[in-house]
Amino acid sequence: KTPLNIMLGIIQLIDINIVKENIKFNDKIDLENYIKLFKQNLYRILRLVNNIIDITKIDAGYYELELGNYNIVNVVEEISLSVTPYAKNKQIDLVFDTNCEEMILAFDPEKIERILLNLLSNSIKHTSINGCIYVNVESKGDRVYISVCDNGEGIDSNKLQSIFERFTQVKSNIASSYEGSGIGLSLVKSLVNLHGGDISVKSEVGKGSKFEFYLPSKLVKSKTNIKKFISENSKIEMCNIEFSDIYR
Repeated sequence: KTPLNIMLGIIQLIDINIVKENIKFNDKIDLENYIKLFKQNLYRILRLVNNIIDITKIDAGYYELELGNYNIVNVVEEISLSVTPYAKNKQIDLVFDTNCEEMILAFDPEKIERILLNLLSNSIKHTSINGCIYVNVESKGDRVYISVCDNGEGIDSNKLQSIFERFTQVKSNIASSYEGSGIGLSLVKSLVNLHGGDISVKSEVGKGSKFEFYLPSKLVKSKTNIKKFISENSKIEMCNIEFSDIYR
């Protein structure tokens, strides 16, 4: 990760100097676009590296959650709002809904963000222009259910059984360039399981998909700070990494 972070730092420095007009270049050269493509592909590699590192840690039993008691409704809503610009860029509506304004339970906010960003990026990839994505949080008994539903292209029924298995790829009928490494959903399932929950998918070709996971409604005895959320800069960075293979 260190070489990638160094390269990203250099690119960001170049961006700043272009804005300040400290760097001069021929107008016939689309330097800004080249830099954008370079940065985008660095994000794609960084996402793959992060996923491989985390999967390896989970397999080795060294992956730990930083659990705290937070309002899951606020966290999911903030993550959904941070993704809205990416959806609008593809002319897709993103709607958030909940049956309760506050649900305090134990979870790791950063890991929940990674789960949701992965599910939302998949939905945006496979939903056409003028489509819609629904994010819902619902309390049912001793569980909280979080779902991401879209009216996109859907998934073949013969792929549903293996979709959370490592290195399983679901090819897109819309654009083959959207195919990923096959690690993301496997990592998502592992992160949900570490929280004591589980994830499932329902889908029909041509009608869309619904990914839903639940978390147990429990609290932990720890340093609780229900106002602690992921910083704005961190959100932007994580969104850029997760959505790096959508916008070119």
